[in-house]
Amino acid sequence: MRHAHRVLSLVVGLAVRDGRLTRNPPVGVPLPRTVRGEQIFLSYAQVDDPAAAAGRDRLAILFLAYTGVRYGEMAALRVRNLNLLRRRALIAEAVADVNGHGVFGTPKTHQRRQVPVPRFLAEELAVHVAGKEPSDFVFAAEQGGVLHLRNFRRNSFDPAVRAAGLDGLTPHALRHTAASLAIISGANVKVVQTMLGHQSATMTLDLYGHLLNDQLDEVADAMDAARAAEASARRPAATVAALPTVRSAGGPVG
Repeated sequence: MRHAHRVLSLVVGLAVRDGRLTRNPPVGVPLPRTVRGEQIFLSYAQVDDPAAAAGRDRLAILFLAYTGVRYGEMAALRVRNLNLLRRRALIAEAVADVNGHGVFGTPKTHQRRQVPVPRFLAEELAVHVAGKEPSDFVFAAEQGGVLHLRNFRRNSFDPAVRAAGLDGLTPHALRHTAASLAIISGANVKVVQTMLGHQSATMTLDLYGHLLNDQLDEVADAMDAARAAEASARRPAATVAALPTVRSAGGPVG
């Protein structure tokens, strides 16, 4: 219903801009609340299980889980867009499967972005792309060409997920895992926003703000340690008090 409303509102909005209508009636209409499905967050070990069972597509699953890119962005990634010395991948293109044909375009937000690649993954990718041309796909189909989502799921991803006991996991859900692992590792909201390609930090907070609550104790402990360190630096050096003079029958004793 929300999607239909947005399409109608855009159409009527165009008519208003063209002067065919005076106002946009869909604007302001109350809509049902969005109910998001349950998010699945995998641990490092849980990521390894389906990846190990995926055969030739092992690296593709690891790339999705550790970078948070969308499937179409991963499938469109070219060798020339990898900078493995800096451990970065440039997300400049995405591909959609339309009636069995790959249709290329810009990423969802129409903005290029750099995503970080963990060192272990960069090292494996270096071996994986050795000998490939700059224009070749990093992750290609077995016969070459675009790795279509339908074939990827049928041939490797879904069987690997079942073998790992993670029924219900989808390639897109690995974005949630990437976000959670990044936040647990200390990434702030702005970094996660850039990594996932969200339009705003507000969107990132709406999706993953609850994970930041797990860092509250860490923040409090860090502030406590910083305050103690600063107080210690301000404290003057202790002075040794002079020993009192003790008098005895034989005279002063120093």
